[in-house]
Amino acid sequence: MTSPKVYTRTGDQGTTSLFGGARVVKDDPRLEAYGTLDELNCFIGLLRADIEDYRWPGAATIESARISEELLKIQESIFVLGSHLATEDDAVRSKLPILSHEAVGELEAAMDRMSTDLSPLKHFVLPGGTRPSASAHIARTVARRAERAIVRLLPVSQAAPAWLTQIVQHTNRLNDYFFVLARHLNRLANREEPLWMPSR
Repeated sequence: MTSPKVYTRTGDQGTTSLFGGARVVKDDPRLEAYGTLDELNCFIGLLRADIEDYRWPGAATIESARISEELLKIQESIFVLGSHLATEDDAVRSKLPILSHEAVGELEAAMDRMSTDLSPLKHFVLPGGTRPSASAHIARTVARRAERAIVRLLPVSQAAPAWLTQIVQHTNRLNDYFFVLARHLNRLANREEPLWMPSR
């Protein structure tokens, strides 16, 4: 049996289809938004690989496995966010996986868990330390870019639909999560955080 071809040639003129069939140009703000979420998901996949490949000391292996599972759940949630952004028709949206109202609370609970033993910040953190931590900082910046792209979809003269407001909130919390995670990963590895301390 022959595998179906990946290429369709339908986008050769610079347009693509949203869920529901509407065609838009490929630099449409909606595509920029869910395309950046896709990029974020790829970097999270790289982050998970970095965490799984890293040689964690002692009991840190248990926490690193927990984080990897946490990140997998985040990847799945990002697919749901992207599917809603890729849908213009509310009738089609009603058939999509539901946006989780618990997801933001789960991210906050994870940040609270990871922050327990982190020292208070008195200086800006420089990305680096361990490779997993550096990867988490990359995910943080891509999440922030995704948030900016999503915010551009908010209507100017009327209230935003609830689903879009929820996506903005979720993406905003992802930024915070990856910052805390980057610090937590360096702590798990017993690695000092690189700090920016400009000379006076």
